[in-house]
Amino acid sequence: MGPRIEAAFNPDVTTAVKLLHKAIQAGGADPLVQELVHLRASQINGCAPCAFAGVQQAKKRGETDERLHSVVTWRETPFFTEPERAALALAEATTRIQDGAPGVTDEVWAAAAEHFTEEQLSAIILNIAMTNLFNRVNHAIREQAGKVW
Repeated sequence: MGPRIEAAFNPDVTTAVKLLHKAIQAGGADPLVQELVHLRASQINGCAPCAFAGVQQAKKRGETDERLHSVVTWRETPFFTEPERAALALAEATTRIQDGAPGVTDEVWAAAAEHFTEEQLSAIILNIAMTNLFNRVNHAIREQAGKVW
C-alpha cells in the first residue's frame, strides 16, 4: 500500500508548524521527554511514520534501544524516571479521548504538575497535540514509514 498523495507543502502551513515546534522547544521540557511522549502518542494512534521518525530522533538525542523498545510497556518496566512516567501518562490520557475514556484526570494532571512547570506542561501538551495532528494526517494520506522530517 502506497501513500494516497505526495504531500505538497503549503509555505504558510510549513511556517506555522515551524513556529509551533519553536514554541515547543522554548517551553523548557527535556527534549528526550518530548521524544518519548511523541513516540507513545504515535504508538497509540498506530502511526508508523511518526513512530519511525520518533525512534530515529530519540536515538539522535542519545536514547537507548532498551528504553525505546519499552515505551509501549513503560508501566511494566523499571527504565523510566518518575517525571518520564508522568509525561507518558499525560501523553496517553491526552491522546485517548475517545467515547468513554476519562481523558486527563485530576490524578494524571497532578502527577505531571509535580515534575514540570506550567511552561513545560504547556510545551508537552502542545507536542502531544501536534503529534496527534500529524498522526491523523498521516493516516488520511497513508504516509509510509521511513522518512525523518
